[in-house]
Amino acid sequence: MARKWTPESWRAHEARQLPNYPDADALAAAEAELRHYPPLVFAGEARDLKRDLAEVAEGKAFLLQGGDCAESFAEFHPNNIRDTFRVILQMAVVLTFASKLPVVKVGRMAGQFAKPRSSDTEEQDGVTLPSYRGDNVNDIAFTPEGRAPDPQRMVKAYSQSAATQNLLRAFANGGYANLHQVHRWTHDFMGRSPWTRKYTDLADRIGEALDFMAACGINPDTVPQLKGTTFYTSHEALLLPYEQALTRQDSLTGDWYDTSAHFLWIGDRTRFEGSAHVEFMRGIGNPIGIKCGPTLEPDELLRLLDALNPTRDPGRITLITRYGYDRIEAGLPKLVRAVQREGHPVVWSCDPMHGNVVKAANGYKTRPFERILAEVRGFFAVHRAEGSFGGGIHCEMTGQNVTECTGGAVAVTEQSLADRYHTHCDPRLNAAQSLELAFLLAEMLNQELAERRKAAA
Repeated sequence: MARKWTPESWRAHEARQLPNYPDADALAAAEAELRHYPPLVFAGEARDLKRDLAEVAEGKAFLLQGGDCAESFAEFHPNNIRDTFRVILQMAVVLTFASKLPVVKVGRMAGQFAKPRSSDTEEQDGVTLPSYRGDNVNDIAFTPEGRAPDPQRMVKAYSQSAATQNLLRAFANGGYANLHQVHRWTHDFMGRSPWTRKYTDLADRIGEALDFMAACGINPDTVPQLKGTTFYTSHEALLLPYEQALTRQDSLTGDWYDTSAHFLWIGDRTRFEGSAHVEFMRGIGNPIGIKCGPTLEPDELLRLLDALNPTRDPGRITLITRYGYDRIEAGLPKLVRAVQREGHPVVWSCDPMHGNVVKAANGYKTRPFERILAEVRGFFAVHRAEGSFGGGIHCEMTGQNVTECTGGAVAVTEQSLADRYHTHCDPRLNAAQSLELAFLLAEMLNQELAERRKAAA
């Protein structure tokens, strides 16, 4: 018999990666304030996403999850939200057109603030201060005042998330996502990328198809899907006081949902047995992800799946693998085999970012594009070999013209990293690199689907 779950039952478990707030009364006040705020998403939307992800688990759709490494208060601007949304639309169009599969679009947006750290403290010039844990916890400025965890930052993060969510809904349903706009989604600075020409050619073909459909009487007025899209939000459920404060009981079903986002995931550092984060996620009805890295063994993963999805609901669990380009083909097969043997219905998604961080000679953290691509190739190779479906990609990217990841057709070099290195945490793909990845990913996905059809024949 499973032990009783409540929104606060996580507090009786070991909670790692949470800040030490110096003022308990201020923390309690911020939590109480958040509990009175409206939900950012609705339970019905989370159930819709779960149904969409069940299609991915069955190999009938593909998951595209992307966005910022860590959102910030300083870079909060409607243009940044629009540009990242636009890149995700571009990537989705490429993947849909190439694979003929629906693409489930999930942004790392409207709540992706808190970040796990390898150490509780950071030292600079002999001064030791608390580590920066994301703008909803403390400030990136290395000062005693800035690094002190401030619970009112959760309230500010909620407000920014609400504004972001509102704008995303407007973009998704207000005409911006109309497929007739597909030509206008290209960024100005992407003109020098050879993949921009390929995207333009694809947009031309989509335009011709839309013209033919219009002549047959199929247009945005008769088929609303042509003028809008469904777009979901997600973030790592790391800051549990914030997540608990936004957890509400659905009036229709009586189930509990974390209304801070449609999709939440557990990180590689917080998925251990007895974890407060696992306990919290156990009781919410949202679809959830589990980051799976090299330290995760099959038996541990199976225990997590039994705890988080005991009824084996399709679409409930997404396993997000993050190994590194040189370790995925050795490490992933044992997990795939264990999950298949036990019959758990999961979405397999590839995070090719987190295992491929290197330090450049000039001191900047970066992620070489060729390593990112190599991990994606390894991911698909494993799933082809094991007869499973590699059904998703999870990447840190932005619509801004940043120079944070080296390589790609735009040829960002180590020397040019300093030109536009703006991330608050880890390096992100820029728009041109993201589009390039989408085209190369489409080729790999087509190869995987062809292998599946061949095996089924």
